[in-house]
Amino acid sequence: METYIIILLCIASFFAGFVDAIVGGGGLIQSPVALILLPNYAVSSIMGSLKIPAFSGTSFAAYQYLKKVQMNWKLLSIMAVTAFCASFLGSSLLIKVSNDFMKPLLLVVLTLIAIYTFSKKNFGQHQVKDLSETKQIFLAVIMSLCIGFYDGFIGPGTGSFLVLAFVSVLGFDFLHASANAKMVNLATNFGSICLFVLKGKMIWIIAIPMAFCNAFGGWIGAKLAIKKGNGFIRIFFLVVVIGTLIRFGYDVFFK
Repeated sequence: METYIIILLCIASFFAGFVDAIVGGGGLIQSPVALILLPNYAVSSIMGSLKIPAFSGTSFAAYQYLKKVQMNWKLLSIMAVTAFCASFLGSSLLIKVSNDFMKPLLLVVLTLIAIYTFSKKNFGQHQVKDLSETKQIFLAVIMSLCIGFYDGFIGPGTGSFLVLAFVSVLGFDFLHASANAKMVNLATNFGSICLFVLKGKMIWIIAIPMAFCNAFGGWIGAKLAIKKGNGFIRIFFLVVVIGTLIRFGYDVFFK
């Protein structure tokens, strides 16, 4: 593999880690770059290899959040196990079928998310704690199943969907949503990694250097998010959702 290709992938991975640490959606940066630069590799191998830098960056971002943000470990443990299993199943399906049919549906969903987040100025600015523990766990399991499967099967935008789910379904503010989303995202990434390693789909020559760059970006992004707080994360969330819309819109209408 040409050296310049690895360098470009590492640059993309750094920015992916930075964005993902703040509000998720880093896969929307490094996934298309990798697919363009590696046209001779199977899509499943590329997507599987990108899980290594994604896991690395998310780990460093999660560590930064853990030092500053309180976590609900009982809830996170249940969500992590569920998300791991769902992601493993999603990646198993990815190896066998195409996921292009999901993009029109995601385009509609993301449009509604962008409109709602923009119109509701107080969305995600404060924690809302009006759920019983039983209801919270039930909703968290459903979230983990759906988003975990999505991450294993499609991938890009998972972090943003997790943040949105924590805010809109479980009533977290953006800072706590971003922090908790990182822990669940670690589980979804690990589930996919286990499947792709077992199937021998990894391209290690890009996965390892990209992992270091993604981790560095994640470390910087998490520190910035903690420092700036909910208002900054909300704006960043909108930017990433709009970017996701443009990406899926292009895939649906022009490819």
